[in-house]
Order: sequence, then structure tokens, then C-alpha cells
Amino acid sequence: MFETLAVPPGVTPRSASELLAVDCRRLNADCPALRVRVCEEGEAKPAGWVAARDLADRMDELIAGEARRIRAAHGCAVPPHVSAARLLHHYLWSVCLLAVGPWYLERRVPVLGADQVWIAPHSGELAFRPGGFACLPGDPAVRGPGPVPVGVRVVPGGSELRAELRAAVAEHAEPVLAAFRPVAKRGSRALWGMVTDDLVSALWYLGRELGREEDAVARAEEVLPGGTAPMVGSADFRRLTGSGGAEHLTRTRLGCCLYYVVRPEDTCITCPRTGDEERVRRLET
Repeated sequence: MFETLAVPPGVTPRSASELLAVDCRRLNADCPALRVRVCEEGEAKPAGWVAARDLADRMDELIAGEARRIRAAHGCAVPPHVSAARLLHHYLWSVCLLAVGPWYLERRVPVLGADQVWIAPHSGELAFRPGGFACLPGDPAVRGPGPVPVGVRVVPGGSELRAELRAAVAEHAEPVLAAFRPVAKRGSRALWGMVTDDLVSALWYLGRELGREEDAVARAEEVLPGGTAPMVGSADFRRLTGSGGAEHLTRTRLGCCLYYVVRPEDTCITCPRTGDEERVRRLET
């Protein structure tokens, strides 16, 4: 079972941001693929980094940085729309994990303001300055003595909190997609399909890292049952039967991250181009 990284003894968090920072550091500790710097309350953005609200103004620099990283890692040059797709996928997946992680671990949905998330053009690393969050009535932040911390908002139940989660991701993603759309050359459905995929993928990844894959998949299906615009489609997991009758969870992506352009011989395991036999083979090797 996952152990809570508690606030040090004798220290009482005074605000929502301090409580949420604990959750985000806990998330960083158990998710090796997550590259997000957790900033202190009131901390200014790192020098030279780009706030989410300013992505469109620095898009050429951001895409050039991603192209350099692809060349360094894979030895190939790719067109700008491929660099854009790869960077957008990285950004969305990271932000989705920042949103879904506190929700899954503590039933808290962070506010993801456009001035709270930054990206470094040179490295692709993200930074997040935690602020307020929505939670359930039983959250320790609201059931203890004293006033509810500033920035904490209570919703009545689980379905409302899941709606808050979808809304937090969608509100942050909408201007991000608008900034990337001209260079990514994708339509609205394809872009929102990527958001949907990355929200599911982030929760699925977290569940695997915690040894709770089945539970995380069930929660993903509750968050994205379908019919939750602007998200496209649903979590839509299915099971594949492997050797000895072993079952493997899988799904097929709704939006493409274009990894197959970078590595044609190594498509994503959830890519529509990857057949079920190949998925089973890779899962069992």
C-alpha cells in the first residue's frame, strides 16, 4: 500500500497550496517518468521558462527545443508538426498526471491556472506552483479544527469531484491546444482525443507504479465513461488473452502522438497501428 508523505510533525499547513504541494511531491517521488518541479507558494516562474498562457508567443522556440531533443535521442530530424505533436503529448500527459494524481491519491482536484504551469524550452521540464483545490467533505483539510484553509473548495460527492477533474484538465488544455493547433496541423477532435488519451494514460501509469493497475483502470472508466465533452470517447479498456490464459489490459488511443514517425519500428503499444498479437507479444517479453 502506498504510504502518505505526511506534513512534518508540529507543522500545520496554512493554505491549500501547502497541502497540495505535499501531494505533488509524493507524486513526483513515485512517478519516475514525471518531470515536474514543484514550486513554493508565491515563487516566481523560473527564468526563461514559458507560462502556459504564453505558449503561443514562444511556440517557435518550444518546437525548436523539442526538435533538438528528438535529434539527440533518436538521431533523426522531423518536421515541425511532428515535434509539435511530441511536445504537446509530453505537456498534456504531465499536466494530466498533476491533475489526476492528487485526485487518485487524496481525492483532491488541483486548480491548474495558466499562470501556475511553466515549461522550459531547452529541456521540456515542467514546473507547477500549487494553489487551490476541490475536495470532498471528509478531506482532512476541512474536517479538522479551525477554518477551512484558503483556496479549498468542497463539493458534495464523488461524481461532482470527477466532473471537477474533467473541467480542470479541459480548462487548462483549451488554450494550450489553441496555441499548438497551427503548427500541429490537427483538428479539434484529434486534439481533444489526445487530451482524453493522456488523462487515461496518466491514471493508468500511476496505477501501475503503485501496483494498483486494476483499481486505476476502474477509476479511469468512471472519470471517462463517454459523453463527457469536450473529451472525446471514453477510457474504453479491454482485455487481451496471452499465453497460459493470462489477461492483459489494453486500450487503443483516440489521438496520435506521432511517435511512429520518430521510431517507425517501435509504435506505441496502444497505437491503432499495433495489432493485438503484437501487443501481447510485447507485454509478455
